[in-house]
Amino acid sequence: MTQRCALITGGTSGLGEAAARKFHDAGHRVLVTHMIGTGGADEWLQKQAADGYRFKVYEVDVSDYDSCQEMARRIEADGFQVDILVNNAGITRDATFRKMAKDKWDAVLRTNLDSMYNVTKPFIDGMTDRGWGRVVNISSVNGTKGQFGQTNYSAAKAGIQGFTKALALEVARKGVTVNAVSPGYADTSMVAAVKKEILDTQIISQIPLGRLGRPEEVAATIAFLCSEDAAYITGANIPVNGGMHMC
Repeated sequence: MTQRCALITGGTSGLGEAAARKFHDAGHRVLVTHMIGTGGADEWLQKQAADGYRFKVYEVDVSDYDSCQEMARRIEADGFQVDILVNNAGITRDATFRKMAKDKWDAVLRTNLDSMYNVTKPFIDGMTDRGWGRVVNISSVNGTKGQFGQTNYSAAKAGIQGFTKALALEVARKGVTVNAVSPGYADTSMVAAVKKEILDTQIISQIPLGRLGRPEEVAATIAFLCSEDAAYITGANIPVNGGMHMC
């Protein structure tokens, strides 16, 4: 197996952390991003090291183009070339559209959708020049089916699917694949913030498998799409949602 270098945005929690561990287990060098000014990165690295995982953390604001450019320069200065990119960082700012303030709309679109451009832009040319690359963008079941109170989130996640298909067409002949993964509701801190009553009656009750997904299950799909075995898959959107929405 050829060792690659993987960069995972939002890689210090939830799905991102599970993916980081999966790539590490596969023998790759793993870089993760952490939001500027939120703290906790050193403690996270210590915890990972205690479990036998070695990662490199870069603080960045994925919603800001200049911040991403600076991150890319630091990664290059550290001697890394990114072969695998997982655009995972995302936030929610839920409200019905009629009550949604402009700042909630802007925050979600900038973090969840503008980040596709901001983070991918510095690394895609290197992948095409080397003739090998993998990009996986994390969308959502709600980007396909919509969700009450999430016009901002659903719009951003639907946009990710369009971005994925268009970029896949542009770089396919250069040996780079671009795919999306659309998780349903997984057992992460973001979902844990949902009130238990709503979680039980409005979410889990709508999942045919009858449970939340495990982050490791989504991570396994991400890792497969970045493997040599998945070299003929590009422009796809893979749902991992327990049958909640079949498309």
